[in-house]
Amino acid sequence: MLPDEIPLAVQTPKSAIGRFLPIAAIAGFLALGYAMGWQRFFTLDYLAQSQTMLTDFVSENPVLSRLAFFASYALAVAVAFPAASILSIFAGFLFGWFQGGLIVATAATLGACILFLAAKSAFGDSLRNRVGGATKAMSEGFEKDAFNYLLFLRLAPVFPFLVINIVPALFKVPLKTYAAATLLGILPGTFAYSFLGQGLGSSLDAATKAGTTLNIKDLVTPQLLLAFIVLALAALLPIIIKRLRKNA
Repeated sequence: MLPDEIPLAVQTPKSAIGRFLPIAAIAGFLALGYAMGWQRFFTLDYLAQSQTMLTDFVSENPVLSRLAFFASYALAVAVAFPAASILSIFAGFLFGWFQGGLIVATAATLGACILFLAAKSAFGDSLRNRVGGATKAMSEGFEKDAFNYLLFLRLAPVFPFLVINIVPALFKVPLKTYAAATLLGILPGTFAYSFLGQGLGSSLDAATKAGTTLNIKDLVTPQLLLAFIVLALAALLPIIIKRLRKNA
């Protein structure tokens, strides 16, 4: 019997501490971030006020700036700091939509995998072994078509990024499947937000001169959301076709 298969009742305190240590560290870092007020850096107002300083730093330090941004983005996702959309816009503004999108996609996937492994270590096996009925059936269905389900969740604009990072950890989803579906599923949104960021300069200048506040919701159009919904529905087609063939 493998260590992670030991029933909760017979696990030693040391093994229980080991299981929850990663998620506790993430929660602690998240609390520290809020206590230090780091959320003030993840706004379009901050970008408007600091755009000259940031662009100068990127120009003078092309490699270091990209590495620092990659690490910051991966860390923000890993500790569940709510900054994914705004940082994607930052990336497009600072590095261009294509290069910024690539940095964001890889960093977000790495951070999501870290959070996924931490949640799986803490909760995955214990919760999965206790579910039954409809929840168990849903779990089994998710596990059979994990890639397509995850792809749908990533593409659909109605599901919070944090929730999608954690929920698959409660099922028997392989890390490779999780990483591949995450990377592929976030590409459209990543490049869309990076593209918005690349063309943000004039809007930031106008907001600064007018003394107004610019929000993400001012940039995201209904047409963009509709495109995400269509992509999400397309991701469900393989599952639907498979079920229809099975029932035929």
